[in-house]
Amino acid sequence: SSSWKKRERGPNVYYPLPRRREEGLGQAAAGAETVGGCSPPAAADAMGIKGLTKLLAEHAPRAAVQRRVEDYRGRVIAIDASLSIYQFLVVVGRKGTEVLTNEAGEVTSHLQGMLNRTVRLLEAGIKPVFVFDGEPPALKKKELAKRSLKRDDASKDLHSAIEIGDEDSVEKFSKRTVKITKEHNDGCKRLLRLMGVPIVEAPGEAEAQCASLCKNHKAYAVASEDMDTLTFGAPRFLRHVTDLSFKKSPVTEFEVPKVLEELGLTMDQFIDLCILSGCDYCENIKGIGGQRALKLIRQHGCIEEVVQNLHKRYTVPEDWPYQEVRTLFKQPNVCTEIPDFQWTSADKEGLVNFLAFENSFSSDRVEKAVEKIKAASDKYSPAGRAKLLTPVANLSGSTDKESKCVLGASGQGLRSRTAVQVCSSSSSGFRYGSSSSKPLVLGRQSGVHVKPPTFSFI
Repeated sequence: SSSWKKRERGPNVYYPLPRRREEGLGQAAAGAETVGGCSPPAAADAMGIKGLTKLLAEHAPRAAVQRRVEDYRGRVIAIDASLSIYQFLVVVGRKGTEVLTNEAGEVTSHLQGMLNRTVRLLEAGIKPVFVFDGEPPALKKKELAKRSLKRDDASKDLHSAIEIGDEDSVEKFSKRTVKITKEHNDGCKRLLRLMGVPIVEAPGEAEAQCASLCKNHKAYAVASEDMDTLTFGAPRFLRHVTDLSFKKSPVTEFEVPKVLEELGLTMDQFIDLCILSGCDYCENIKGIGGQRALKLIRQHGCIEEVVQNLHKRYTVPEDWPYQEVRTLFKQPNVCTEIPDFQWTSADKEGLVNFLAFENSFSSDRVEKAVEKIKAASDKYSPAGRAKLLTPVANLSGSTDKESKCVLGASGQGLRSRTAVQVCSSSSSGFRYGSSSSKPLVLGRQSGVHVKPPTFSFI
């Protein structure tokens, strides 16, 4: 059995510590297989558009269809990495305040979840691309501050629950204290590179970059749990792709054209509906939820007319930035010109070193994971080269901000301080040149001054 040590990470909070390196992955794997579906907890439900799932279920039931993960075999799927990591931290190997760690006491639940999930996606023939958040927009600062306060309150409630021995409350509040750190992101990026899976570091919101990849024919669909992916105009939006038990839970697919047809709205009206319902970027009008927002948009057509004809019992927030939010959804901070993605062979030695020796995973299990990746690559290589189906056209009626990324020699395209290198993490040199050549860079030509994303192919 595993040894469990008390660690001073907070009042009376216990963290699991594997007795030997070999036990690490075994424990996590067991946790991952027994937790059932990994739907986002209450904190994640608050993200995105308030009440949109329920609204679509009632007013646009035919816009969502249930599919199997295998139905996307050979497809490139852009995955919101941040929400996936959050799910893994909340669920994998967690029991109350006890979480899976390495010998140094560092949490490894996110690494175990990412490893298991990615291997199973590859085994299903899917070509995943994980997209990581960049700088959040200024409009989101208030929402992020609210979430921080909620975590602080949850920490206090957790302490009280531990003192009185309320196990159910301990379980609930411990999950609400979870926060993704830079170390969590960096660890998952390193893991994915070693697995040969491409990643994208978005200049702004990950779901916006995912939607842009889909609209610009770089991905077939977007996988996330954040409903504002639809508001960013992703032609195809998939939920539950990153559930740890996807063999039991079907994938829910939404198509924006069907959503608009069912609701009887244009894309611009749908964006206004989402703003009225409540989103991450501004507060909504108190007393107006999804149902009333839909009625008002159908009746008046846009937020300006809604406000003009609003009953006096409703109070519009002072300096309500709905126009800025509308622009954010229609013209997000994304990169639209990117190189083609590459999926490469897993780095067995690198994975064993990172997972087994640095993070207390079982070497045998890591090697088995590498074998599964190789077997999946061999099995689906013909499908992996298949072309995508004709993507759905951009439905937003406007293009994303021009943040053009170009390939050029080092020194070229470095007008922006945020130009980034495109290179391999392997010792064999850069992906776009020999080991002796200078790395190529992604620079910006002109236009809006935004940070371009980093593209890593190893």
